[in-house]
Amino acid sequence: MINKNSLGFLGQFYISLKDNLKKIYQNSNFYEKKISKTFDNYFQYKPSPHLLSSIIKYQNKKYRIEDFAIESIWQNKMGTKDYEKLNNFFWFFSLDLKSSKEGTQLVIKNWIKDNSKYNKNSWEFDITSKRIIAWLSNHQLTYEDSDKDYRLMFDHMIQKQSNHLLSEIKSSNEFENKLIGCSAIILTGLAYKNEKNYLESGLAILKNIIKSSIDNQGFTKSRNIKQLVFYLKYLIIIREWFKESQNVIPEYIDETIFYLGSSYAFIWKNIGNDILFNGNYHSENEYFDQYLKRFGYTFKNEVNELAGYVILKNKKIVLAMDVGPSPSKNFSIDYQCGALSFEIFSNQKKLITNSGYFPDKKNKLNSLSKSTALHSALVIEDFSSCSSKKINNNIIVEKGLKVLKKNILYEKNYWKISAAHDGYSKKFGTIHEREIEFYPEQNKFIGSDKILRKNPNKEIKFDIRFHLDPSSKVMKTQDNKSILIELGDEGWKFSCDNFDINIDNSLYLGNKNSYKDNQNIFISGMNKENEQIIRWEIIKLQ
Repeated sequence: MINKNSLGFLGQFYISLKDNLKKIYQNSNFYEKKISKTFDNYFQYKPSPHLLSSIIKYQNKKYRIEDFAIESIWQNKMGTKDYEKLNNFFWFFSLDLKSSKEGTQLVIKNWIKDNSKYNKNSWEFDITSKRIIAWLSNHQLTYEDSDKDYRLMFDHMIQKQSNHLLSEIKSSNEFENKLIGCSAIILTGLAYKNEKNYLESGLAILKNIIKSSIDNQGFTKSRNIKQLVFYLKYLIIIREWFKESQNVIPEYIDETIFYLGSSYAFIWKNIGNDILFNGNYHSENEYFDQYLKRFGYTFKNEVNELAGYVILKNKKIVLAMDVGPSPSKNFSIDYQCGALSFEIFSNQKKLITNSGYFPDKKNKLNSLSKSTALHSALVIEDFSSCSSKKINNNIIVEKGLKVLKKNILYEKNYWKISAAHDGYSKKFGTIHEREIEFYPEQNKFIGSDKILRKNPNKEIKFDIRFHLDPSSKVMKTQDNKSILIELGDEGWKFSCDNFDINIDNSLYLGNKNSYKDNQNIFISGMNKENEQIIRWEIIKLQ
């Protein structure tokens, strides 16, 4: 009999063999000949670098190419991140246009001298994609006033790298990298107008990316807010390239931008704040809003629920809740197990929050940030609501959850969100049901968390956490029944009548790849009943 361990070993052996064969092939003369088949087309459409200002962090201080050690820049030893930044050439966007064109072109010449043939480091898919975009977009320094031999070499290398991307793009597992690669291929097709292969191939790949990773509501299937914004930025850049090069914009690009933009309006524009669900952390979307305004993009969306998120708001209060299922395995790389978690804003300040996300997958905080305990949600026996496994340094959902029911009421003087999920069903035979009511005239939230069990054969421990912004101050009342929250110039009271409440320390990961100490209010207890209801209340102090 073949057991699971044997199958796992065979699977790993097959993957390892496949990778080794691929390495041999890519370093062969056969692959070199394949990607070296280029055409004698010249660089016609020259894209404006400012079209990329939604993804490039432009610095106030501009550098001159003379500030760099041009001759030895590729010989210096450096760490992985610095190596990637140097080889993707996005640092060209920080160069002053008064820089020497000859010096800038010498840097490219030296790079080509050392990297004319494929090697896995400098030709890594994401690095190559960005390098093509950077070289073409900075044409005022990289191409203008160059001699014929340099132009032939430049044109050949752009096409050769694009050939490599075309060869590799199907095997790329990350949709973000695919989209960047696809953008580079499309830009090559627009820049070298007589060669339609790049443009047609790039558009076919783009259509497939849209079809396979965006749902019929115009939201990414990962339910990841960062990825949604990422897609919107690149689709708009591609559209602007078409527009500037005076090519007909494909209708499906306009349509996709419309739906992504509507989702962006729902998740950000309508509230002007970041909600920390499913891979999200504090953004700089204010700058993207300026970009959209500058290029004439206006998005609206008046719905209250989209892609498994509910956002109810008035002029002072925002209540946001995750009532969606976990995404499928292929889209769960950045998913956080925060089903039925919620956040509350009061006058643009975060009263109840989730802890945020730590995107660096090499850091232990990445896996910690995916746990249910770092959300304002219920946890049973210190387990998360989804089980996960690690594949190629990525933690993906192995056993997901479904939302069993939900109900939303949104009236002037009464809001209610209720939903249930089955994430604890298999392990503990438990359904978690949450209901949150808000009474605007009283500034009062009433919540209840139900633990529903068909066969409670043993006790289980549960915790419900309510995470607070690091700037909040908390204090327990003398009767131990309430906790006071100071939020700027506002005061709020949290109370729970039938269970003890306490204050605990935790980590806040709301800023990218960093953490702060914060506090959370938690309710703990033991359950051995078919139905147990934990009621809590948050009310503003007058």
